[in-house]
Amino acid sequence: MIQGFKEFILRGNVIDLAVAVVIGAAFTAIVNVVVSALINPLISLFFAADSLDTALVLTVPTLGGGEAEFAFGSIIGAIINFIAVAAVVYFVFVMPMNRAKEAAERKAGVPAEEEAPLPTETELLVQIRDLLEKQAPQTRA
Repeated sequence: MIQGFKEFILRGNVIDLAVAVVIGAAFTAIVNVVVSALINPLISLFFAADSLDTALVLTVPTLGGGEAEFAFGSIIGAIINFIAVAAVVYFVFVMPMNRAKEAAERKAGVPAEEEAPLPTETELLVQIRDLLEKQAPQTRA
């Protein structure tokens, strides 16, 4: 039982996931600073609000006499945060790693994946004819 747990922990996927969580937490701090130092001041220029959380709030009366608030600015802020994190992850990690992997494959002489050539119109028509014949064989007299 302990051996199985050890194999699970040392499996590459678990280590990769742990690294991703740590890097994600670090990026969250960076994105929060970018939003508070750059995005929120821009919002202040266009809206009468200090941040997206207080911008674009729609207040409607409820049947019970209270009020309900729809915070569209918070939704937009969450979308901006997601796009910022995704962009940083892609441009800082994914793209350079893909380029490094391609360079290593070229250096090692591994051929790049080649796309199979598309069939010609004649080949496609022959395939269609053969399929139709299999579905409804014709009786020839």
